[in-house]
Amino acid sequence: MLTNTGLERVYLACGSTDLRKSIDGLAVLVKEAFALDPFSTCIFVFCNRKRDKLKILQWEHNGFWLHYRRLEKGKFQWPAKDSAGTVTSVSHRELRWLLDGLSLNQQQAHPEVTARTIL
Repeated sequence: MLTNTGLERVYLACGSTDLRKSIDGLAVLVKEAFALDPFSTCIFVFCNRKRDKLKILQWEHNGFWLHYRRLEKGKFQWPAKDSAGTVTSVSHRELRWLLDGLSLNQQQAHPEVTARTIL
């Protein structure tokens, strides 16, 4: 089950990924192309070329989870690969936006407020 508990970061593979890859192929991609540890407490999210399917790779305790999401209609607002790199880190909230079909750049979202003490 995909939960936020214990997750350190969320990484998106920018651009498209061949989703015929299964756990081993995606783990190699994380290790070699992104120079990240697939066994870390992070999740790695991949999208296909049509932007209607996602795979999420997650390590938990003693094995991998491979989550798969297919949209019946619509497309994910997936970030394109640019010169900055092939992977980007996003917050859990931004991942929810993507999964709900929204863009990463929400202009009308309430800004995060940090609690402070009143003396």
